[in-house]
Amino acid sequence: MRPRALRIPAMLALGLCLTGACVSQQPERAGPSADLAAISHFNEQYLKAINAGDAAALGALTDSGHIMIAPNRPLIEGKAANDAANGAAFTRFRIEEAWMPVETVVAGDLAYQRGSFTVAATPRSGGQTRRTHGNFLRIYRRAPDGSWQMTRDMFVSDEPSKP
Repeated sequence: MRPRALRIPAMLALGLCLTGACVSQQPERAGPSADLAAISHFNEQYLKAINAGDAAALGALTDSGHIMIAPNRPLIEGKAANDAANGAAFTRFRIEEAWMPVETVVAGDLAYQRGSFTVAATPRSGGQTRRTHGNFLRIYRRAPDGSWQMTRDMFVSDEPSKP
């Protein structure tokens, strides 16, 4: 049996933890509306990077296992491959993109969002702007610091395929 002198500090520490006075090593979790606002802010930053042609800023917003699934292209897997693909696209085109999310669901440290998009890609070397629109599905993962990063990105054009 513990001496009475040791039980009191232990009980006091337990009481402080139960009342929320303990310091946690985990980042404080936001509520559902804060998570939705954080993902909306994330999307603003992501689109800003796309529309500015800033591959470095775009890459900072994805996790190391990021996978992009695009129509009529091979899977782009991993941060390095995605960063290279984005850099190549920004070298060739000036891109104007917009997203219209219609559903965002947060489940713990993962969230998904679906919606529609429009893209206008103008060749930097000159030529006609290519436009498309379609639908997307994205998966976000909460980073250890509590911020959100994109981990999966899939989109498809509504344009009819050309023979």
